Amino acid sequence: MRSEVVLAEVTREDVARIAEWLEDPEISEMWFGRYTYGEPAHLGYEPKKMIDATEAEWEEVFNDPHHEPHRSIMSVRTASGEHIGEAQLAIDEALGDAQLSVLIGRKELQHRGYGTATVIACLDHIFRNLGLFRAWVDVPEYNTHARDMFEHLGFIHEGTLRQSRPHDGARHNSVILGMLANEYTRLSESISQGSHTV
Repeated sequence: MRSEVVLAEVTREDVARIAEWLEDPEISEMWFGRYTYGEPAHLGYEPKKMIDATEAEWEEVFNDPHHEPHRSIMSVRTASGEHIGEAQLAIDEALGDAQLSVLIGRKELQHRGYGTATVIACLDHIFRNLGLFRAWVDVPEYNTHARDMFEHLGFIHEGTLRQSRPHDGARHNSVILGMLANEYTRLSESISQGSHTV
């Protein structure tokens, strides 16, 4: 049975939890990694600063549709409403694509299908709700679990960014994996027919 998730609006409590999760090097390395000066990276906003942000600052980060590229940030919750992670889409409407990033921050729930369920929910949003043409991810080569998951879902290797990620005192490649709308249609049909295991 597939783990069920819900993509929901971000709350201040969620942001505080993200900031706490990112203090764990294992988690930050699976998310956006670390900046070259060592701090955990987080695109779109700085969790620690957003905890006490004004309403105007909050709206600018989480509800500004005019920012280009538009970044859609959502909390990942279990079917029972428990906050377990974050999903982000960097949407380029002119190109008709979205870069997808998913983090399951609760370590005891990692590798239990929640990441896969979140990616499928995001793909559904990208292709069915937003009507975009392409979804893509940038995965560091050392995150083999993530690469295996995306490839299992049908993402195709599109290129390699050489030594783009600092990690453990060295530079590592990352891979660009993509999925097109017609490929998602096939994935969606195979999931609904039960012929694709996730």
